[in-house]
Amino acid sequence: MEKFKAVLDLQSKHSSALGYGLVTLLTAGSEKIFSVVVFQCPCSATWNLPYGLVFLLVPALALFVLGCALSARTWRLLTACCSGSRNSSSWSHSAFVCLQITAAASVPAVTWVAVALLGGSFYQCAVSGSTYMAKRLCGDLNDSCVGNLSQVPCNKQEMEEMQDILSQLKAQSQVLGWVLIAAVIVLLLAFKSLIRCFSPVSYLQLQFWEIYMEKEEQILQKEASENATQLAKENVRCFFECSDPKECKTPSSEAWQHISALYTFNSKDQFYSMLHKYVTRQKTDGDRSSMEEDASVPALGFVDESKITHS
Repeated sequence: MEKFKAVLDLQSKHSSALGYGLVTLLTAGSEKIFSVVVFQCPCSATWNLPYGLVFLLVPALALFVLGCALSARTWRLLTACCSGSRNSSSWSHSAFVCLQITAAASVPAVTWVAVALLGGSFYQCAVSGSTYMAKRLCGDLNDSCVGNLSQVPCNKQEMEEMQDILSQLKAQSQVLGWVLIAAVIVLLLAFKSLIRCFSPVSYLQLQFWEIYMEKEEQILQKEASENATQLAKENVRCFFECSDPKECKTPSSEAWQHISALYTFNSKDQFYSMLHKYVTRQKTDGDRSSMEEDASVPALGFVDESKITHS
């Protein structure tokens, strides 16, 4: 039992890293299935290039769109931009959050491209259908090389020169794959370091903040479920008994709108969430506090990820 608890604690502390790792493994596995089962290079001078590029880039685009759609920050951003209320974020803040969403959603997309390049099949098929690349690869070889290059991915050419070109294409693909992986790792490390360096929140306070957000989301989920159940039971009871319903208090639309907005950091009042900000400001001054010093902080992007889910 203690070992099981230790595993749960490890998952809780490193949920973000484990999540990205799981996405990476699933993406790599999907790419392997596609390349072995689905992908069949047509070995045609006309179709090789578009066919290879479609398998290399379109699944990456689909994963990127899916990553954006599954992010709670995407829908908070739309709420902020489309509501037109005074709680809406500025264009600069919205653009910054959009950039963060794009970066997070790019992880599975880049993973797909990198794994596909390491495999080499998609790249070999696409490049073998390019006239420009065919001329560069064939070089001083005979004139038939350019015309026969599209057949190389299907291993229909037994000439030693063609086999050398096939090996060269795979080597190019794998080099590009490793370069892409290295570039992404360096960029992520540099971005993470800059965020930590310029963050107005200390490391330990940030750990406390993440614990608070986790607990707030759990409690909000529980209370929302209980209140929704109570309201539903009361309405159904009144329907069958033909009676007037008892008063069941629920937050106003304005309150829901406020806590659904994007989070901004205030150096004077360090609220831990939009719910925390709403409750405190409603109590102190009726939500008339100045918002001039509120700003978006990259290190606190996890605050907008909390959401209510239904089971």
